[in-house]
Amino acid sequence: MKLTKMSHACVRLEKDGRTLVLDPGGFSEEDAALGADAILVTHEHPDHFDESRLRTAMENNPAAEIWTLKSVAEKISSAFPGRVHTVGHGDSFSAAGFDVQVHGELHAVIHPDIPRITNVGYLVDGGKVFHPGDALTVPDHPVETLMLPVMAPWSKISEVIDYVREVEPQRAYDIHDALLTDLARPIYDRQIGSLAGAEHLRLTPGSSADL
Repeated sequence: MKLTKMSHACVRLEKDGRTLVLDPGGFSEEDAALGADAILVTHEHPDHFDESRLRTAMENNPAAEIWTLKSVAEKISSAFPGRVHTVGHGDSFSAAGFDVQVHGELHAVIHPDIPRITNVGYLVDGGKVFHPGDALTVPDHPVETLMLPVMAPWSKISEVIDYVREVEPQRAYDIHDALLTDLARPIYDRQIGSLAGAEHLRLTPGSSADL
């Protein structure tokens, strides 16, 4: 499997000539979802869900499909009848040849005064990759590669470190990093790398790794 990091929370997975894209939001590239055979969206926040990017991908590939939670599906399903599937915690499905399990139900707490929205994470190919969206969800399954939300208004670095410790992946790649300045990256790299207990890795947008 080939993993390509796009900007912020978006990643592309390629296997057997097919492409799965997760969270092509407004902070990712305009063409982040282009060429996708399947798209997964974790929740409705605009840095994870951008309707124009989804429409471009779906129109470019008439066979492409989307799997997402109800709040996102309601916004786009009418434009692509039969191609947008609603999922929730505990569901399993196959998307573009990838086996996917859904874990989690709620977005992390931003502030007690802000109502929590729904959020799901996606475990791909039996734990090869886990993308939690905007939550520190721990799946009930071993994880090889954790896509780690490294910096967000709803988290602090101690929580990020403890999350990696709890999931116990073989490796963790940074995502959700568009707001993290270059000045701060060495601090995050050093602290997560030395304390989290897993190999901590970072890809620049557009670069790839083989899993």
